[in-house]
Amino acid sequence: MRTLALVTMMVGAALSPSLFAHDTENLNYNIVNIQADASRQVANDEMRAVLYIEKSHKQPAELSNQINQLMNQAQAISRKYSQVKVETGAQSTYPVYDNDSSKLKEWRARAEIQLESKDFKAASQLISELQQSFQTQSINFTVSDEQRKKVENELMIEASKNFQQRAQAITQAWNKTQYNLVSLNLNTSNYFPQPMMRGGMAKFAMAEAAAAQDMAAGESKITVSANGSIQFK
Repeated sequence: MRTLALVTMMVGAALSPSLFAHDTENLNYNIVNIQADASRQVANDEMRAVLYIEKSHKQPAELSNQINQLMNQAQAISRKYSQVKVETGAQSTYPVYDNDSSKLKEWRARAEIQLESKDFKAASQLISELQQSFQTQSINFTVSDEQRKKVENELMIEASKNFQQRAQAITQAWNKTQYNLVSLNLNTSNYFPQPMMRGGMAKFAMAEAAAAQDMAAGESKITVSANGSIQFK
């Protein structure tokens, strides 16, 4: 019994590499890699802005009071614009030292407020009001998550059809009648060449609210790529 078992194991070990090589050969034979894309220019339907205040004072408690008052005022103004989502952003307070004596000179604080809206007119009007006290750090435009997902789902179908067309064309070019799909990956990518305002260009806070600016949101390019392999039958 021991001899039979050993022989059986030896025969199995001898056959396994051959069978494995045969399966590998079948898998990699007549394999072609294909890529197909589907793209669309989509209008940016969402506006995002960051505004900030920066104050200095010798007393940190008084500085904190000034910042809190201005932030509370901004929240009160923002409540008039239900179409605009408003969130408190980053806040920081830090000491400023004299360059010569290295002694504490004053305290400086910075606080941000973030805006997000699909109503460009309302967002622009709110920014204009807030610029009485705030400065604009950035304004940019993008495709909303809902719209992006909708377009991506449509492009996945289009990219898949383009992949099938290429696969069929290549199969016919090699005088084959059919193919099997070995693998397929669908990947998305977005490019947002939107107009924007940043830093110094946007520092135009005034004593009175500035006129609301007409916004040109631009477009973004959404692409879905289909990458995969086929095997000729």
